[in-house]
Amino acid sequence: MRFRHPDGSTVHLAYCTNVHPAETLDGVLAQLRDHCEPVRKRLGRDRIGIGLWLAKDAAHALVTDLAALRGLRTELDRRGLEVVTLNGFPYEGFGAEQVKYRVYKPDWADAERLDHTSALARVLVQLLPDDVTEGTISTLPLAWRTAFDADRAEQAHSALRTLAHRLDALAELTGKSVRVGLEPEPGCTVETTGDAIAPLTAVGHHRIGVCVDTCHLATSFEDPATALDALGTAGIPIVKSQLSAALHAEHPHLPEVRAALAAFDEPRFLHQTRTLTGAPGGAGTTGTLVATALRGTDDLGEALTRRTLPDSAPWRSHFHVPLHASPAAPLTSTLPVLKDTLTRLVGGPHPRTHHLEVETYTWQALPPELRPRARPQLADGIAAELTLARDLLTELGLKELP
Repeated sequence: MRFRHPDGSTVHLAYCTNVHPAETLDGVLAQLRDHCEPVRKRLGRDRIGIGLWLAKDAAHALVTDLAALRGLRTELDRRGLEVVTLNGFPYEGFGAEQVKYRVYKPDWADAERLDHTSALARVLVQLLPDDVTEGTISTLPLAWRTAFDADRAEQAHSALRTLAHRLDALAELTGKSVRVGLEPEPGCTVETTGDAIAPLTAVGHHRIGVCVDTCHLATSFEDPATALDALGTAGIPIVKSQLSAALHAEHPHLPEVRAALAAFDEPRFLHQTRTLTGAPGGAGTTGTLVATALRGTDDLGEALTRRTLPDSAPWRSHFHVPLHASPAAPLTSTLPVLKDTLTRLVGGPHPRTHHLEVETYTWQALPPELRPRARPQLADGIAAELTLARDLLTELGLKELP
């Protein structure tokens, strides 16, 4: 979906296909048929954007077989789908029964991460629509925080500098520009947008910036205005933004709240949970929060069972909940953080990013009664999320294009 910003530029809205696990090229082609095209038809649009997730094997197949790459581009066109952004964070196995910490491997100190991201960029320039000259890729925020010492940090920075040079060469060769954004995530060495400034300054290249995920931003209790202004002051580009909402519990000390949270504790993904000690209340608010410290656990179950997380202030958990359907009371979502961030990203005189991607990959990890029962229900839910995002953009003065 494309939107005209009041300044005349085009803002792209997509949804991320990591919600449809597929490790191979055949699996990706099946996604387009079984999921992406049905979502487009529900929206009544001739064309929608998808943020394509390509696992290692699928990316390798495309980058080594030009005919296969042309075939994918033809299939996208045939089904009314376009790609301007890729999700390069998960490397493989994102559809496994247990992902957890595996999603952070390989990290940017490992050669496989550089090779994979370079391959994705080469694929993306061939998938971009003819009238689009810039693509984006989101990626792992360097590494999970443990076992990431100074030597591995320098290896990661060097790999990003090498990637930037490769992207320069690709732009010169093809006339298409690709930028890559580190996606800050709780528990990683780059947990917040503020954490991204030092390593990206060390890399020092305009093709490497930040992907702002609004679920992660909210989980870490970052204030959108403060976070985005700091990136701007440091000259760090916002390459893309993932529109997502975290789980919010206003009163985690109450038994009924803990019981409601326990329904979201599941075995597939990590649900890093955070609280601000000393913070005032305000469900899903985005105002200034006076705090003494950010405290957290690596997973929701740890917060609930080990009693290691203070429960006198609200908790937020890294669980991407559907944008259009806030959890039932006594829980809620951080949709207000998304709205505030989106306003600051594209509501001003010029967009601070042109690529937006709805990324709710946890539909099948929701409590059983909330999960889609079959493909049609999943397509309905994704279409509803995109409709909400579209409405937010039009309220900010952007005009949806045919």
